[in-house]
Amino acid sequence: MGQQADGVHASRFVRVLPALLIAAGICFDMATPANYTASPLFSAAPLMAAPFFSAGATLRIAVASVVAVTGLRIYHRDTLTVVSLTELFTVLTVVVLALFINRVILRSNAELASARVIAETAQRAVLPVPADRIGGLHIAARYEAAQADAFIGGDLFAVQDTPYGVRLVVGDVRGKGLDAVEAVAVVIGAFREAAEQESTLAGVAQRLERALAREGTRRDGLDAFEGFTTAVLAEVPRGLGVVRLVNRGHPEPLLLHADGALDALAPSMPALPLGMAELGSWPDRADTSPFPAGSTLLFYTDGLSEARDAAGVFYDPAERLRGRIFPGPDALLDALTGDVRRYTGGGSTDDMALLAVGRPGEGQPERRRTVDIVRHGT
Repeated sequence: MGQQADGVHASRFVRVLPALLIAAGICFDMATPANYTASPLFSAAPLMAAPFFSAGATLRIAVASVVAVTGLRIYHRDTLTVVSLTELFTVLTVVVLALFINRVILRSNAELASARVIAETAQRAVLPVPADRIGGLHIAARYEAAQADAFIGGDLFAVQDTPYGVRLVVGDVRGKGLDAVEAVAVVIGAFREAAEQESTLAGVAQRLERALAREGTRRDGLDAFEGFTTAVLAEVPRGLGVVRLVNRGHPEPLLLHADGALDALAPSMPALPLGMAELGSWPDRADTSPFPAGSTLLFYTDGLSEARDAAGVFYDPAERLRGRIFPGPDALLDALTGDVRRYTGGGSTDDMALLAVGRPGEGQPERRRTVDIVRHGT
């Protein structure tokens, strides 16, 4: 609240500063001998307005500065002296410069706004928000970007209701930039198709492996050889009260019970990330764990587990969440993202994707939730 109030006061001060500079220039000119000039104050007014005001407002301040200088010269009856003409020429030059700066800044802001719209559209297309209720399960998701004004990177999640139950994937593509976004699109696209067609979760994982292998042949250099994606695939069959997991080198999901107990669902056998089949091939086997009513599954990327405090200590989600009770997936992710911000002091070096899946308890009402794609640092 204090920082927000300071920001509001600063904004108000900036809005009145050009007028204050012109008023100060007039007072200075009236109170000093004729050989003293207030042209720096009159010149500063339009320059201060240029980065923060509209073109019309900047022009009005510029005109006010010129009128003030001219009016004072007329008042002192020295309109044609070298000093007065130099002062007027200086202010006019700065006015033209201020108007040019204003135009450049407004054009840059328009281009930035357009880029943000394009990024948001790409985000919705590549990483769509899952529905709040899928196959009888409550769903909540968050995407926390480490870089301010960033929208999507290499972290991904997707949830889909299929003939085999609710299936989901949470993953983290190696690298940054457009290559990572392209790989995200490949993984999610392959998952959407395979989740509907493959009878086993292992089959879905193999389809993702092949999709990334095809993607790798299109790449050049280092990414073509070392590109990979850590991922965890999950399947919640209808009516069985269990969850099946295939983990390909990804942080282990957490199962939060209704009484505050917590289990880390580690894979029975470690496996390589997707896209590293050239280093070895092992059959994918799904591990089955209980998923009782009233409990919540938490999936996350390493942006959470590798978040650090001021002393460089990693954030431990299992330790921070054990013993706590949340009314639903939304409340869990709200508390978790807030806790991470406090732990890191508001700074993070990696994107963070979170997905919480809750199985309603007996008689538990449906909960509505909103899914936010959040830009850290805004």
